[in-house]
Amino acid sequence: MLRVDFTKMQGTGNDFIVIDGQKIDPSPVIGQARRLCDRKFGIGADQLLLIRRSERADFKMQIFNSDGSEVEMCGNGIRCFAKYLKDRGLTTKDSLRVETTAGIMTPTFHGEAVAVDMGEPILDGPRIPVRLEGEVISRPTGIAGEEREISCVSMGNPHCIIRVETLDAFPVAKIGPAIETDPLFPNRTNVEFIQVINDREFRMRVWERGAGETLSCGTGACAAAVAAARNGWTGRKVRVHLTGGVLQIDWREDNRVILTGPAEEVFTGVIDLEEQKEQRGKGFEGQSEVQTLDPLAP
Repeated sequence: MLRVDFTKMQGTGNDFIVIDGQKIDPSPVIGQARRLCDRKFGIGADQLLLIRRSERADFKMQIFNSDGSEVEMCGNGIRCFAKYLKDRGLTTKDSLRVETTAGIMTPTFHGEAVAVDMGEPILDGPRIPVRLEGEVISRPTGIAGEEREISCVSMGNPHCIIRVETLDAFPVAKIGPAIETDPLFPNRTNVEFIQVINDREFRMRVWERGAGETLSCGTGACAAAVAAARNGWTGRKVRVHLTGGVLQIDWREDNRVILTGPAEEVFTGVIDLEEQKEQRGKGFEGQSEVQTLDPLAP
């Protein structure tokens, strides 16, 4: 029997399983990330967040998508990660240093909200990565079967931003996965579809790499805010209206992007990984392999 404590959390509808891996062997948890995130047979979540020890920061956050693949960073996730640590007395600091594959992030507590310095956006195509040279801002490009104007930004993970006129009617579930897996993006990409309201706010739907359409995406909101400002659609400080709630983004003059939003605990529980494996092995046969992140992938 392998019983593991977990906490289900959410930030503007982006939901997470948080597991403290500091005192346990995390391998079985990582190996069953896809099972744990499954909404019908597991706990159900967009992503699994694993707390690890760090030699470079206060804590390390490992992130696994609902398809089992490891990813670099999640803005909503790191707020939930920080609130979990604070609520359980694992830290007394008002500002944390959290190691991620995308670098050291610094969540700060502001009452019920958590603000995160998400660092500086990357706008150079090959570094995002996207197979286009230079800055990719409203560049006409043949993608997903037709010509589209795309803007590409990395917030430690790749994003492709497309402006649309009518967000509600846009076929996100059709176009999102086609762009995510387009050969233009060597590591796949997250895709944000935005409808500008005015120069201080816009609406957004997101197709997350490895998770599908989600109610919210923190790094996606940051990337879209940078793209909107760089295109001249909005100013550098905006409210982003997502399906699951509102996030505040401030692309400061020092080039750092600050993300502020809520983080809430939903419920806690214990799951027996051995029992889950036995009951569901047939349905997920061959699907428990984890695609670990290679930051040096071409």
